[in-house]
Amino acid sequence: MIRLDIFSDPVCPWCYLGKAHLDRALERAPDHPFLIEWHPFQLAPHLPKQGVDRAQYLLSIFGTQQRTVDAHLRLAELGRAAGVEFNFEAIKVSPNTFDAHRLIHWAGLEGRQTPMVSALFRAYWREGRDIGDPEVLCDLAAEVGMDRKVISRLVYSDADTEALAAREAHARQRGINAVPTFIVADQHAISGAQPPELWAQVIAELAAGGSQEPGLLQ
Repeated sequence: MIRLDIFSDPVCPWCYLGKAHLDRALERAPDHPFLIEWHPFQLAPHLPKQGVDRAQYLLSIFGTQQRTVDAHLRLAELGRAAGVEFNFEAIKVSPNTFDAHRLIHWAGLEGRQTPMVSALFRAYWREGRDIGDPEVLCDLAAEVGMDRKVISRLVYSDADTEALAAREAHARQRGINAVPTFIVADQHAISGAQPPELWAQVIAELAAGGSQEPGLLQ
């Protein structure tokens, strides 16, 4: 197996698209060599724990409502092509995602990390749920088969706070400053929501043991 480390944030639309593209490629190559691990990276670590109003937050980023609309139209178009649904109107809060990353970490301890990531993307982008809300996180944990009572005790505590903060700081020190970022075999970085065809090339190169010709993994 070959490690595929993925740095992402559940509130990053490009991460949602990137995962959809990767999923499609992996479905087409069920014998793929990847052992996937998800890692924390917050796009907006400065947001308060309770989050902020989504409309105001977007206005602070894009400057005008029209630019926000244009960005959403573009994402919706890309989403349709990738089989991803964005429900922008349902999203009322831009959350702080630190606790969501703790939840992904705990899911990983139970071998449920990717289903948890999928649940967070779905909850935020399709259902408009506030994934900064501890109760929402507990509900999502239960939806992927985790013990809600255990997660409730953890999420209302400081469990693994220092460890997660250190992991994110380490990622930034390594030069990761945008997501999604994919690290293949702890050596080769692939950035952005790359199409399934690129992942098919990567898988083919890995299956061939690496080419002597310059390639994606050279």
